[in-house]
Amino acid sequence: MKFKLEKNDLSSSARAGSLKTDHGNIQTPIFMPVGTAATVKGVHQRELKEIIKPEIILGNTYHLYLRPGTEILKQAGGLHQFMNWSGPILSDSGGYQVYSLSDNIKIKEDGVTFKSHIDGSKHFFSPENAVEIQRKIGGDIIMAFDECTPYPCEYEYAKDSMKMTHRWLDRCIEYDHKTPFDYDYQQFLFPIIQGSVYKDLRKQSADYIASKDAPGNAIGGLSVGEPAEEMYAMTELVCGRLPTDKPRYLMGVGTPVNILENIALGIDMFDCVMPTRNARNGMLFTSEGTLNIKNKKWKNDFSPIDTANYCFVDTDYSKAYLRHLFTVKEMLGKQIATLHNLSFYLWLVREARKHILAGDFTFWKNQMCHQMDNRL
Repeated sequence: MKFKLEKNDLSSSARAGSLKTDHGNIQTPIFMPVGTAATVKGVHQRELKEIIKPEIILGNTYHLYLRPGTEILKQAGGLHQFMNWSGPILSDSGGYQVYSLSDNIKIKEDGVTFKSHIDGSKHFFSPENAVEIQRKIGGDIIMAFDECTPYPCEYEYAKDSMKMTHRWLDRCIEYDHKTPFDYDYQQFLFPIIQGSVYKDLRKQSADYIASKDAPGNAIGGLSVGEPAEEMYAMTELVCGRLPTDKPRYLMGVGTPVNILENIALGIDMFDCVMPTRNARNGMLFTSEGTLNIKNKKWKNDFSPIDTANYCFVDTDYSKAYLRHLFTVKEMLGKQIATLHNLSFYLWLVREARKHILAGDFTFWKNQMCHQMDNRL
């Protein structure tokens, strides 16, 4: 994997770059649609490839491990083959879902015992088998196993958790180095910075992760309920200590405004379920603000969903028609909303890249954040 930094914005820490993997190139900053269970919900692969056109998507280790199971994925030739997706894939380590979805979690030095949210069966994730599971899934980028602390979190717990995450990282790296790839392409392990919202812990974690000289670095444990100002403060602090020649991935973020503000702080990669989850509930993100398409005010509004026209659904369907589909509970409504939101997120990061390269990112970002903060 090769990362090339193409331009730095002069009035912020925003950057435009390119990331090369065996399954294709990625232009940054980039948003990764979340394919939780071998699919981006509500979207055909053909629509992904021909309409949304993401350069990379995310697969969820926890869900794929439980269903269909790693042996099925291995027999299929990996997640790329299983879901008919030829572009790059990033797989998370499953750690966040273990803590957020499972009951009766037991966290020990050797790993985490948890119960499946599906049938209550017991399972165990360690740093080693988290890497092994991701070997079988076959993501181009795989994540080290970590503990994602909740918010709020006591200082001593955050400190102990961070140190254990670092020890787990060393085990992940050792296992990654000594085990072969399952498929005929390379996988690259990203470590994860933790430390809750404590500046000294985030500094320690960023320095420890930077010392590992990994192909890229991730920031975890944010967007878990803390105020946006805390998120931005931690991101700015961490980015100031990470190497400039490696991609930076902020996990699980977030709203369109969150994404632009964090791009300005030096982040290159994002993922979040928000565009797809909110779409299924009728919440649309547009260049002019956020709207609830189920509201009565759109009943007689025959204007496009968004005047920016970054997706064919914005020209083919009106707000009134989309509201009607939600009113009658037609599944097409959720599909159209999902296509719109994902297209908007990808349009947003691509526009950010254009403005970084053009040299007017900060002016454009401030204008866009003001517009997108509206509730229509």
